[in-house]
Amino acid sequence: MGGWVCCTGIISQNCINAFNIDSSLIQRNVNSARVYSPSGKQINLWRKENQAAIIDRGQFDKYMAERAQLAGAEYLFKKTVIDLTIESDHISVKTNSDDKRLEFKSRAAVIAVGFGSNLIKKLGLAPPADFVIGAQIEVGSDHISEIEVFTGNKVAPGFFAWLVPTLPHRGIAGLLSRKSPKEHLEKLLSLLESMGKINYNEGEITCRGITIKPLTKTYGQRFLVVGDAAGQVKPTTGGGIYFGLLSARIAARHLEKVLNEDNLSIKSMSSYQREWKKDLGQELKICYWGRKLFERLGDRNIDRIFDVTTANAIDRVLLEAEDISFDWHGKAILKFAREEAITKSIKVINIPFKFVKRGRFDD
Repeated sequence: MGGWVCCTGIISQNCINAFNIDSSLIQRNVNSARVYSPSGKQINLWRKENQAAIIDRGQFDKYMAERAQLAGAEYLFKKTVIDLTIESDHISVKTNSDDKRLEFKSRAAVIAVGFGSNLIKKLGLAPPADFVIGAQIEVGSDHISEIEVFTGNKVAPGFFAWLVPTLPHRGIAGLLSRKSPKEHLEKLLSLLESMGKINYNEGEITCRGITIKPLTKTYGQRFLVVGDAAGQVKPTTGGGIYFGLLSARIAARHLEKVLNEDNLSIKSMSSYQREWKKDLGQELKICYWGRKLFERLGDRNIDRIFDVTTANAIDRVLLEAEDISFDWHGKAILKFAREEAITKSIKVINIPFKFVKRGRFDD
């Protein structure tokens, strides 16, 4: 706990305020980003106020664990959960530890195991419907002062790559990809070095899966699924800290209610999903649509959209919109796609946009 993890650690100012995150975890505040098209065209995004902060993700996990301990949580280390069994009056948790198997009983369980755990299948839930792989490494750099984002199929096919400043003379380089993320990142590092943006990289490339579409069911008798394990992640960026915290707060509130009522039936637990979907459901649907649309764009089409965006000052319009925020991308996606110049471009490249005018994405 507290070590290096595969996460860029970018969170919004709203997230910091909403969950009282200690300022000592912040490595750098951010109010700007530079986005590059496949051919090197640029869009500069800037606001006067800080929009986000870059935190040490490993220390953040340790910090949140300590806060949970102060609230009464207890941790059992070096024990791996290998099975869950639901009984009429409890849930049984079996663990492996030093060749010994232990069993614990509880009234309820929260599944917050991240991506790829077999526990989801053991509980009878459908696996994630869609996921990508993130790859990342620490780098040295004297020339980056803002977030830089790189697009194009030569860099990260269907997705994007990033270079993020952290501590002085240091940063994080990474990308998302459906396949061969390590190989794509190695090519990116060579490119960044040739451009003079980084001067070394250290450690090994870390990779992890990221669910970008929520599970169809995130509850069952006596259990809830939360965070990355539930797919409560921004499909646009793969970021899961803020949405995971929001969903965890909903889960905690719901568990308090059902435990006090001593009713942990499937029907009772289902209201957790209704509540988090009320807050996040449409946002995740719109952003997933935007994600799939972007994947269909070729490099020439991305460059074309960059040209249309800058020529019509669409980037300025979005930046000046008060209802567009760092965390909630759905409104930005809809505003962007409703711009007449963008709509014409989408038609030219044969991408359907019939959902955009409705403003809702129904199941």
